[in-house]
Amino acid sequence: MTARGPDDCVTDWVIDHPTTLKVFQQYGIDYSCGGKSLSFACEEQGLEVTGVLAALHEAIVGTDK
Repeated sequence: MTARGPDDCVTDWVIDHPTTLKVFQQYGIDYSCGGKSLSFACEEQGLEVTGVLAALHEAIVGTDK
């Protein structure tokens, strides 16, 4: 599993962890963002990156059970 963080591109999150797609859709984050980092995408949507990160990690871990 590739570790991802707030400075990584949203598209990379989806490529490495397809289960995160539903989280991006839920939060209205464009996952074909043209290279925008998760932090920047969250800022554009007025979202706290820590909450989105938690949801992303939950989606990833939930598939590893």
